[in-house]
Amino acid sequence: MVLFICTGNYYRSRFAEALFNHLCEQRGLELRAFSRGLATWVLSEGAMLSPNTIDALERRRIGLHLTHEAPTQLQQKDLETATRVIALKEAEHRPMMRRQFPEWEDKVTYWHVHDVDVAHPEDALPEIEELVKDLLEELAPAGQ
Repeated sequence: MVLFICTGNYYRSRFAEALFNHLCEQRGLELRAFSRGLATWVLSEGAMLSPNTIDALERRRIGLHLTHEAPTQLQQKDLETATRVIALKEAEHRPMMRRQFPEWEDKVTYWHVHDVDVAHPEDALPEIEELVKDLLEELAPAGQ
């Protein structure tokens, strides 16, 4: 199980989760991903999934069922369940990991994908897409 982590579990990590699961299904792989947030309390009440994520998944014909229904706060058991843990932006998420799960800070792979305050989704989501494809190739090279 691959665990994708971001701040609110609303946008980047949910896109990565759905895309990874979609690509695994396409290739007939048993690998799966799930996602969590380090600070889901920052979201507005009732916020379920970023419209940017919905749009990007729909344009790629990826079903919303490949990501969970609502933002979910990261728990210790999630880290223990995962075989690979990826946080979407090191500068943002490493300090949060250090505060909340210090023993996990250096066990996480950190990417460098900006949130909407710095990068437009038209730039950030294709970047995540390439990183997810690279990850999948690492975990299950084509032809396996």
